[in-house]
Amino acid sequence: MAADAAEEIRGTAHGTAPVPLSVLDLVTVGAGRSATDALRTSVDIARLAEARGFHRYWVAEHHSMPGVASSSPAVILAHLAAYTDRIRLGSGGVMLPNHAPLVIAEQFGTLEAMAPGRVDLGLGRAPGTDGATAAALRRSERLNEGADDFPQQLAELIRFLDDDFPDGHPYGRIHAVPGPVQATSPGGVQSAHRPPVWLLGSSGFSARLAGTLGLPFAFAHHFSAQNTVPALELYRDSFRPSAVLDAPYALIGVSALATDDEKEARRQVLAAALNMVRLRTGRPGLVPTPEEAEAYDFSPMESEFVQSWNANVIHGTADEVRTGLDDLRKRTGADELMITANAHGGDVRLRSYELIADAYGLPTPA
Repeated sequence: MAADAAEEIRGTAHGTAPVPLSVLDLVTVGAGRSATDALRTSVDIARLAEARGFHRYWVAEHHSMPGVASSSPAVILAHLAAYTDRIRLGSGGVMLPNHAPLVIAEQFGTLEAMAPGRVDLGLGRAPGTDGATAAALRRSERLNEGADDFPQQLAELIRFLDDDFPDGHPYGRIHAVPGPVQATSPGGVQSAHRPPVWLLGSSGFSARLAGTLGLPFAFAHHFSAQNTVPALELYRDSFRPSAVLDAPYALIGVSALATDDEKEARRQVLAAALNMVRLRTGRPGLVPTPEEAEAYDFSPMESEFVQSWNANVIHGTADEVRTGLDDLRKRTGADELMITANAHGGDVRLRSYELIADAYGLPTPA
């Protein structure tokens, strides 16, 4: 096993946290706010997360959603790299069927050159959007083609990252730059190794594939909670040791919001749930304010959805959120918790991560 690669993947728990804590950012845009505001909040949260000992900071890929400004993870990660020094930065994830593997290899080779040794490449096979937008992204009406070809696309991407296509392969003379070819060129200097590849998923497909390939696995508990335990069990059962890992390593994405009092937490998650109601019914928009959500007349079906959705959002005071996170970790056996805080205001999200850090006694910056 490549010990250095495993060390990059496996985080270190700080304070009284039982496992490493990380951040998943959708760069949410609230009503009355701009994408510029949202990106500034991302910088603030990334700097806080680094200062308080969170292990990694990932950015998700979504498209055609007014309330989500994370359509270009690589661009955002480059921006965050300029404002941070130690925290791992990565994609949670890049939707591989939306892109040519060579393009992803080039983008993340560039990120690795910008922030050596602290870049993760998380990959998903869903489009991260609706069917029409996916067709526009992929320039094809055959949307299942990309998902079905995911293992082949993944193998091609890894070969571009490693620069090791076999002799005679049509891509044998193509190199992803920045990348390993520069180290073998005359006068070249050995570069840092490629970013660790993670597989993301919300069902069993990627869980089994990640296990078979011996890769780390990230499961989207925050929107597929009913599948979490079965997917993690499938991942562990199918795991085969690899040059990357000698034992399975799984993180789960968790929706959690801590506020200074419980009532405020309920107000904030109601607004986030209304945003999901609109998204699921084909009316995506900016994240509404808590006041708008309180005044909204939910139909019986919408109320049922909100209740079901918020049942999987850990929210309340800092101590209540810590208890919920600890219970979830025990129930799933996750090796790492990646927390996403969905709320209208950036100040609310920033405060949530601060409160969670305090609840676990994470390092306080000097």
